[in-house]
Amino acid sequence: MKRCLLTTGFLSATCLFLGTTPAFSGPPFVTDDPEPVELRHWEFYVASQYAETADDRSGTAPHFEVNYGAIPDVQLHLIAPMAYDAPGFGSRHYGYGDTELGAKYRFIRESASFPQVGIFPLLEIPSGNAHRNLRSGHVQAFLPVWVQESWGAEDRRWTTYGRGGYDISPGAGNVDWGLLGIVLQRQVRKSLLVGGELYHQTVTIPGGQADTEFNLGTVVDFGDRHHLLFSAVRSIDGPTRAHVYFAYQLTTGPGK
Repeated sequence: MKRCLLTTGFLSATCLFLGTTPAFSGPPFVTDDPEPVELRHWEFYVASQYAETADDRSGTAPHFEVNYGAIPDVQLHLIAPMAYDAPGFGSRHYGYGDTELGAKYRFIRESASFPQVGIFPLLEIPSGNAHRNLRSGHVQAFLPVWVQESWGAEDRRWTTYGRGGYDISPGAGNVDWGLLGIVLQRQVRKSLLVGGELYHQTVTIPGGQADTEFNLGTVVDFGDRHHLLFSAVRSIDGPTRAHVYFAYQLTTGPGK
């Protein structure tokens, strides 16, 4: 109870400091955790995302993600997406989207009295075609803080983690926005993880709406190296009608 209260208190302080914020992915969720990839280990993803609003459908088909444990408590990150945009009225487009680069740093490890804490600054590089609505047109920076705590036996483990973050989005037609998210997940069995996520994202375009969503996700392990990830979102309040994520993950490194 003491550790849970500490986690809740830290998350509340983070929310007060950062305002409103949700963010990109700790697959299969939008909210990520502060735990980096193990030293000299790799994660490779082939994934696809789909998002639907009243007048637009967009996503990636596919995108490729790579994470690497470069040094203890530090993970390097890359996403290279093939993006599409299909408005209700107008031309549909498909092509290379914005490249995402980042580095996760866990500066507090979890202990008996305190949760683990990390940061994961991300840069969106405008490598897609703005005229085809496949990119933002400007470099964007996302600055999040994450907190995580786990309890229970390893094969029946409960974990909760949350994040507050702020996205800096310069340029005409863009506004800075924030995100808050929290996940509760359980290792139901050795090969199966399930979880639920609640997150809120502030307005991302002038005249737009904020978004509050509830997400259910699962990770299925086929041994130590091969994994399938899936999540689906239901909007509680906001313009998003649906948001679906699906991925195959390969993990490898020393001893695997």
